[in-house]
Amino acid sequence: MEEIDIEKLKKIYFIGIGGIGLSAIARYMKANGKEVEGSDMKSSRVTESLEKLGIKVHYSQVAENITDDIDLAIHTASIPKTNPELSTVLEKNIRSITYAESLGLIFNGKGGIAICGTHGKSTTSAMVGGVLEDGGIDPSVLVGSIVPRYDGNLRIGSGGHFVAEACEYSHNFMSLYPQMIVLGNVELDHTDCYKDIEEMKTAFLDFTRHLPEDGILFCNGDDENAREVSVKIKSEKPELDVIYFGKNETDDFCFKDFKIASGKTEFEVIYKDETLGKFYLQVPGEFNARNALAAIAVGTYLEIPADKIRTSLESFSGIWRRFEIKGEYRGALIISDYAHHPTAVRLTIEAAKDFYPSRRIVAIFQPHQHNRTRGLYQDFLQSFDAADEVILTEIYDVAGREEEEDQAVSSLNLVDDIAKRNEKLSGHIFYAKDLKETRGLIDEKVQTGDILLVMGAGDIVEVADGLFK
Repeated sequence: MEEIDIEKLKKIYFIGIGGIGLSAIARYMKANGKEVEGSDMKSSRVTESLEKLGIKVHYSQVAENITDDIDLAIHTASIPKTNPELSTVLEKNIRSITYAESLGLIFNGKGGIAICGTHGKSTTSAMVGGVLEDGGIDPSVLVGSIVPRYDGNLRIGSGGHFVAEACEYSHNFMSLYPQMIVLGNVELDHTDCYKDIEEMKTAFLDFTRHLPEDGILFCNGDDENAREVSVKIKSEKPELDVIYFGKNETDDFCFKDFKIASGKTEFEVIYKDETLGKFYLQVPGEFNARNALAAIAVGTYLEIPADKIRTSLESFSGIWRRFEIKGEYRGALIISDYAHHPTAVRLTIEAAKDFYPSRRIVAIFQPHQHNRTRGLYQDFLQSFDAADEVILTEIYDVAGREEEEDQAVSSLNLVDDIAKRNEKLSGHIFYAKDLKETRGLIDEKVQTGDILLVMGAGDIVEVADGLFK
């Protein structure tokens, strides 16, 4: 990519400005004195917050929005060239880049700490960012979700470190050149981009190659695929520092004595035979303890005292749509979660069961993308074992990322096959053809004391939010 001098840019246009990633770049550019404008198909919490900053947002994508004074257009990789705005940008020879490339523009060369992995990127990014901020390092932080302490998903700091979520979809993270990488896990996902787990591992290995010789890789030692990547990159770059975190005593940072006590997650951390003491989280699940352990490892490496790291993590209340407690509906507690991969769905349900052992778990899930559902179908069949009641909404169709052969699969297939596989759920798993039917089934099935766990990356969030309207 031809080098872009941000200092020379005056006006930047964002196609799809309501997206969680693009909105953060838009905020960054606005804070750096650029004229920022953009478009999205509908108003949202994100676009409304941008408008409050003085950013003009169009709620239609038409050629007329693309004016000759635009210096740079930024768009998501999924926007087709036939999009009226992008096609006009190309016709006018206006410089255009993807979101991933724009993140590289502001991230590279700034002591970057990239958080990658199939699951847990947003939570880990927010935890690491919080630890660095509370440790006095004053980092810049970009997270793929809304973080309460930022009232958004971007923090602009004056320190020498930039924490950013690095997404593997369509190899987007290859635009980033970090000083440190946190590799959380590697599982097959984005089956429209990667045909198998070997391709996924190769992509993550290629990304770790972006680390300099004096870089640091923080790797989840419990994840076999992640460890395989770390061993390969270490063989290529012997000077690279690899630090492992996980449950195994052989890991540099390990946690033990994990338990749920008084509505909190509790565990002890050991660093190279030295006890760092007990740590507490407000969010559930061993996976979140492991996310926190990554933040502890980064913070310790940057010489932040253990007590400051402990206080920071104990105050971490979660982020938007990551086990987000919304409130109560008819005496049931509503939790909204972004989980859309089979492993994430399973772990989220299990975490809810651990946190609320005496309450009925009603899992409401909308599969995201037909291709993913088809490619990971057998794994999805095992995701709901810990639930007491399940409602599956029809699959959320992702424009531009679906193939005709994928359309044959339906949530109804999942309902039938889960019921056949799991006798406990037979008679307790239901299909909804749309969000209206989903809401109807919730009203029909909900009981006082239930945990209503609303999961998915599509528009299922409207159901969770709609229960309070």
